Amino acid sequence: MRTEFEFIQHIKKKYNLKHIGDDCAVLPKDAKTDMLFTADMLVEDVDFRVDWTTPELLGNRALSVSLSDIAAMGGEPRWAMLSIGVPENIWNSGFVEQFYEGVDLVVSTFRAYGMEGLIGGDISRTPDKLVIDSVVCGEVPKGTAVLRSGAKPGDSIYVTGEVGGAAAGLRLLHDGRRCPDSNGPRFDALLLRQLNPFPHIADGVFLRRKKIASAMIDLSDGISSDLAHICSQSGVGAVVYAESLPVHRKLKRIFRSTDEQIEMALNGGEDFELLFTADDKKIPPDALAGFYRIGEATANVGIIELIREGKSAILEPKGYRHF
Repeated sequence: MRTEFEFIQHIKKKYNLKHIGDDCAVLPKDAKTDMLFTADMLVEDVDFRVDWTTPELLGNRALSVSLSDIAAMGGEPRWAMLSIGVPENIWNSGFVEQFYEGVDLVVSTFRAYGMEGLIGGDISRTPDKLVIDSVVCGEVPKGTAVLRSGAKPGDSIYVTGEVGGAAAGLRLLHDGRRCPDSNGPRFDALLLRQLNPFPHIADGVFLRRKKIASAMIDLSDGISSDLAHICSQSGVGAVVYAESLPVHRKLKRIFRSTDEQIEMALNGGEDFELLFTADDKKIPPDALAGFYRIGEATANVGIIELIREGKSAILEPKGYRHF
């Protein structure tokens, strides 16, 4: 069975869809500005479970996953459109009102970057599951959007923050944990990493303005899969060093197995940190302070190696797939 990524490549080629291939479509606005467009769909019992979260957190998540795509292009968000399909039992509760309170909180958080809020959307009834579709528009100065295709052999590979926390939170949810957790903040931090993602708009804008990132993507599917997208679009390979992965500190306290930690860090996804490449030789060292170097791009096109304890193995994309 072909994956959704293979299908996307199929229709891109068949119908000559030249704007597909990055986190956002980049379209001209005027002589000085390009627009960024992205869309994300969340389906109950596939992307979330109502009994695991709150309406406010779900509203936050619905908009944040799309804002993360804007961040991955170095963009600043402007407007959003949100459509929801709602079962009758949820419509007759206070859920939808609280959901939009979560959406509004995200809008307020990013007003400093020009986020104006919702400008439309649609509401419909569904038979039994909640379905959410968010569309976000952002902007960048003309020709400056950070694409997935700019990595060169020799570029270093960085992530903006700790990884694996969202995967650990998902594991805890499957094990019956709920937020807030009576066992304390170490569990809550991981649960919220999954339930309450934060789009790294500030980092994306910084990396674009300072011309640091040569290629960039947000970590929605996991390092193994998302780095493979950069390698494919840029025509490069990569080496990743297991010992350099910034595994979430709370994950290490709960899941003691190093194998589990590395698995979650590489394949878990939904951390929504930014993964980017950069030519260290052209960048002042202090510009990369606070980011984590995890490897480098190579000329071994399409091959990603994982170096662990001095031994090399091929890192296959094992992040989340719908099909």
